[in-house]
Amino acid sequence: MGNRRAHYARRVSFEDALRENRVPPRLGDVRLFYDGGRLVGESLPPPWTLRLLPTLLVALAAVCTGVGLFLLVLDTARTPGTATLLLVLAGAMVGGALLLEARLRRRRFVLHFKTESLRLETLAWAPGAARTETFPFDDVRAVHILQPPKGGYALVVEYGPESAPRRALLVRDVRPQESDTLYRVWRLLHNAFGLKGAGLA
Repeated sequence: MGNRRAHYARRVSFEDALRENRVPPRLGDVRLFYDGGRLVGESLPPPWTLRLLPTLLVALAAVCTGVGLFLLVLDTARTPGTATLLLVLAGAMVGGALLLEARLRRRRFVLHFKTESLRLETLAWAPGAARTETFPFDDVRAVHILQPPKGGYALVVEYGPESAPRRALLVRDVRPQESDTLYRVWRLLHNAFGLKGAGLA
């Protein structure tokens, strides 16, 4: 009973904080919005030209593979120089497409306040490559503000058992001029998860 009351009090205090402080529409590469009993953060889609690039690389790799195999069949001297080069080039293009696909993969996180659960989604352009993970707020151990080597700031959630904690990226590419908004969102998440030391958002 006491645990249930603590959860209810946490939800009420957080909803009060949301009414007093509106969710910023954007932070870094993520669009934020409050939808009923959920706080949703979605990474922004890349330009359509970048979205087509992995498909183009795979198509070019298929052409190179076909031409390379055709040259191997025609080569009676068994000196497949050009064919080998085309097949190696095809492999490099497939590898580049996979790397680019991983970079373009979108993220979404959803805080469900009624069920007190956090859902993490990885939205890939390739069919069947999306991943979803859901766990209770009580599994969240910390929310970190990090500065990656490439610059900017990132917001990362740490969750799972203390012996083997896991981390998930929520927001990246936060500019220094967004530091006030970053701190606001950090405190908001801190309060939502019932973590200590942040005060009311």
